[in-house]
Amino acid sequence: MRGRLAPVALVVGGALAGGNAVGIRYTNRELDPLFGAGTRFAAAALALAVVARARRLELPRGRALSGVAVFGVLNFAGAFGFGYYALVHIDAGVGSALLALTPLMTLAVAVLHREERIRRDALLGGALAVIGVAFISNASLSGSAPMLAVGAALASVVCFAEAAVVVRRFPPVAPIMTNAIAMGVGSAVLLAASIAARETWTIPSRRATWIAFAYLVVVGSMVVFLLYLFVLRHWEASRAVYFDVLIPPVAVVLSAWLDDESISVGLVIGGSLVLAGAYVGAMRHTGEPAATAT
Repeated sequence: MRGRLAPVALVVGGALAGGNAVGIRYTNRELDPLFGAGTRFAAAALALAVVARARRLELPRGRALSGVAVFGVLNFAGAFGFGYYALVHIDAGVGSALLALTPLMTLAVAVLHREERIRRDALLGGALAVIGVAFISNASLSGSAPMLAVGAALASVVCFAEAAVVVRRFPPVAPIMTNAIAMGVGSAVLLAASIAARETWTIPSRRATWIAFAYLVVVGSMVVFLLYLFVLRHWEASRAVYFDVLIPPVAVVLSAWLDDESISVGLVIGGSLVLAGAYVGAMRHTGEPAATAT
């Protein structure tokens, strides 16, 4: 019965996560990226730890604890460290469209880890996605976005993909406890990187920044990632990360509405190709025999 709720959790979580890219863009205007990401996850980790204690959840030990820590480094420190940097230079629509590559990247990582099997659909989907990224990159570079920012966004995708596959290889832990520990680990790494990068630690002065930060902590971190882990528990990794494919349409609309960001023809074409590639390569099941990866 709980497994039947996975599609609902995916749709709701993906829609809510669509606001994350816009929220990050708002907080990046006052907070340096690594500091902003680190404080966001520190606040969310503290809140989840209080909930975990109230529910008397047991702390994981041994391999289970190691798995949660690895998930924290990859999913929160790595993915969001790169993602926050990227969103300093590219708008939310471009960033979230690149994030839609996560299902294809996850399928590739899962094949390399021998967790899943490869299909010809994946090759077609990959070709569509690569062409789509080319359109998106050209659209972003015609403005003010450097190629380094696009590369950082793609590095974020790789971290998300690796985290989704790796976490399934360790003993399961309650989602609340998983996120509390993983976000705490990710926060520590991000804040250490912020110090190393000599970022300025400041308190926001604008109301919009506080509203965006509150959304990122409560909805974008606590609610979204609890729903994500719920889906990941019931579906294989390459299906669960379809979560990210639902983000671009919401992010593009919110960016156009709240942030006066233009929606170029290149972004529409490229985003559509990325979404099509992600669907064909990772989500569509044609029933063809799958070959075991070598």
